[in-house]
Amino acid sequence: MHDTPVALVTGANKGIGLQIAKDLVAHGFTVLVGSRDLERGEVAAKSIGGDARALQLDVTDQASITAAAERIQAEVGRLDVLVNNAGISHAGGPLSSMPGGSLQERGRSGRLSVVDLDEVRTVFETNVFGVIAVTQAMLPLLRRAPAARIVNVASSSGSLTLNSNPANPHRAMFGTYSISKAAANAVTVAFAAELEPAGIKVNAACPGFTATDLNGFAGTRTVEQGAHEPVRLALIGPDGPTGTFSNEDGPLPW
Repeated sequence: MHDTPVALVTGANKGIGLQIAKDLVAHGFTVLVGSRDLERGEVAAKSIGGDARALQLDVTDQASITAAAERIQAEVGRLDVLVNNAGISHAGGPLSSMPGGSLQERGRSGRLSVVDLDEVRTVFETNVFGVIAVTQAMLPLLRRAPAARIVNVASSSGSLTLNSNPANPHRAMFGTYSISKAAANAVTVAFAAELEPAGIKVNAACPGFTATDLNGFAGTRTVEQGAHEPVRLALIGPDGPTGTFSNEDGPLPW
């Protein structure tokens, strides 16, 4: 059995996922850098240093997920932490690469009165079904750890409570991306309830409005700030919570 704790971070070749991987390596973890493109994952792992290892993983491809789980089993034999970080705001690649793709324009096009259903399905494949599929595949490895942790990178834009408040100016952006994150919050609660008897803690972490290509680098927070809460929840001890939704300032309403 591998001597050091092992973490898998999906979507870890850039942005918040890359910073989470860096921080976990700094805490003494072997970190599997999940990336759809293996070459980009290898570049990221090299930039992280320590015991960071690139892992080809497309959260929308069951064969890729199965192969990743098999490799983890063969190389390290268990998983102490799973960070479901991979996420998209829309179909078609990074927002920053799209012509006329401002955050506001993408938000308007994602409203449920106008959005194409194929767009909704694409976003849900990564943000919701991908979380379920990866967690299912990694559970046998997580069950082999003495105190496994699952962290789902969430967003306050998916809070039903906040978006039900007419005074919330951001509720105008409550469309495809936001409802996918609301659904992912429900996934967190479901896994937390199911896995609590096994001692596996499952929590949702909101990184805040962080500058990444998901929002065309319009965010106001750094990736270092954005990684803070996911890493904290990955490292919680036996007295830590499960089934919670929070940012670094404290609990958030579902």
